[in-house]
Amino acid sequence: MKKHCITRHIFSLMFLFIGLHAGISQDGANVTQAGTGNINIMPRLPEIYPPGVDTSLQISGYVRRIFRDKAGHLWFATYGRGIGRYDGKSMSYFTGFEADIVRDIATDKSGNLWFATNAGAFRYDGKSFNQYTVAEGLGSDEVWSILEDNAGDIWFGTDNGVCHYDGKKFSVLPIPAADISGFPSVYPAPKLVNSIFQDKSGNLWFASNGGGVYRYDGKSFIAFTEKDGLCNNFVLSVFEDNTGNLWFATQFGGVSRYDGKSFTTFTEKDGLNSNFVWTVFEDNTGNLWFATAGGGVCRYNGTSFTSFTVADGLPSNYIQSIMEDEEGNLWFGTSDGIARFDGKSFVSFPKKGRAGC
Repeated sequence: MKKHCITRHIFSLMFLFIGLHAGISQDGANVTQAGTGNINIMPRLPEIYPPGVDTSLQISGYVRRIFRDKAGHLWFATYGRGIGRYDGKSMSYFTGFEADIVRDIATDKSGNLWFATNAGAFRYDGKSFNQYTVAEGLGSDEVWSILEDNAGDIWFGTDNGVCHYDGKKFSVLPIPAADISGFPSVYPAPKLVNSIFQDKSGNLWFASNGGGVYRYDGKSFIAFTEKDGLCNNFVLSVFEDNTGNLWFATQFGGVSRYDGKSFTTFTEKDGLNSNFVWTVFEDNTGNLWFATAGGGVCRYNGTSFTSFTVADGLPSNYIQSIMEDEEGNLWFGTSDGIARFDGKSFVSFPKKGRAGC
């Protein structure tokens, strides 16, 4: 078995056991590595599937993140299949660059797309990719999250902490290493930052692997942990709802809602379908959705929870990403492909076999 295939199988097992996370574009554009010129890489031919739900939305790999761009196209960040873009008719793959594990997608004010990968960060201007690694000052090549702040600076969450990019240089911010010695099942990176979020007040929030969540006001950090009322110190994502409440999804404790003064926790005892929550998302009607590892997806209307699983049409109960399209359909990225929900029923697009394996 090829080395890269073995790596993919290892990551698939890690999803189950610990809850998990360059080339040629589809239009033939060369990839440029920042500061090093063109990379001579044997390109993998893009796969453009014809219109039709039976084939065009089948995608390989665990769909880690779904992102909607300004044109309404959906982008899928996967483990093992690189990047997929769906324009409403067909799926195009970006797989020639030096990363097959893509964990997050963001956009900047210039319209560039940024990808967090296992080979650093990539910026895509619509024609070519620029790669940023430790050689350019990034704190680690294992990038898990990306955000552009209100000032236009880019922030990276890596397995070695937080990195700030002002467009010219990188700066590493010191976030303490968490004590994860008593948690053998978690991802073995005590400085890992799973998610970055900026709230309506301009504060940045960093979801850490065992250290709770950190709030950064541009000058100093304040940590919020279980001692302060947070449900669990292994925080996977941060989200702010339309009323200004912050939600923290955790690996072992469900979700916590923070109103700026105190935390309210929701777990399986309250109707949540799993205490392992990857992502929180709010739809255009104000319902909150919780993507879980093993429990499917859960909808919260402010009063009660409604669970959706494979019995309702999902391809898998391991959900990691949620996005809403322009027509109000919800899309779910799972360990076994993609699902679309129109408010009444699910249409599933099971994944294909892993590329190259």
